[in-house]
Amino acid sequence: MKKRLYQSKATSVSSYIREYSSIFLFVVVLFLMGVIFGAIVVNSMGYSQKEDLYYYLSQFFGQVSEGKIADHNDLFMQSLLHNSKFIGLIWVLGISVVGLPVILILLFVKGMVVGFTVGFLVSQMGWKGFALAAASILPQNLINIPIFIVMAGLSVIFSLRMIKKQFVKKYAEPIMPFFKGYILALIAAVIFISLASGIEAYLSPSLMKSVVGSSSLK
Repeated sequence: MKKRLYQSKATSVSSYIREYSSIFLFVVVLFLMGVIFGAIVVNSMGYSQKEDLYYYLSQFFGQVSEGKIADHNDLFMQSLLHNSKFIGLIWVLGISVVGLPVILILLFVKGMVVGFTVGFLVSQMGWKGFALAAASILPQNLINIPIFIVMAGLSVIFSLRMIKKQFVKKYAEPIMPFFKGYILALIAAVIFISLASGIEAYLSPSLMKSVVGSSSLK
């Protein structure tokens, strides 16, 4: 009985993904466009702007190499709150009829931030910058980015359902079953974000310190 129930759920999830594959593909492409745009912005910056940013970056990495970083618990809470607010905002916008474009803008901006950060490190420090990006940004974002993309896709889908419910008279599909799944998706997203925040707070600083310590950056 349990096996049949599991197979039924797996089938429904796979059919759901197939049905809305175009939307998930769109949000993935949108996020990647944000990453590319963020990298382009780095190249368009003036020399003095890059120098100013690099100075503050060097100061920060100097503190990291000396072990002068924030408390791990504080880092965990800051990361968890920041990412939970982002996911929560996307979730709430999915419920509203007018939130659809804002969801897409937020996802694009999130991709742009990632692209700018990695692009700036690589452009200023070469392979050392790539190693720092891999140590400080990659570990937690291996979890965060898929969660952001999935939640953005689900929010877009739910928002489209809300629009159909409001403006298409022939649309009679009940919204509550989807709303329950939408709530479960938010809970699951927060759990995964908590895991990513733990990696960012307890693992990434150690990785970053080892990379900074092995480089000539002070």
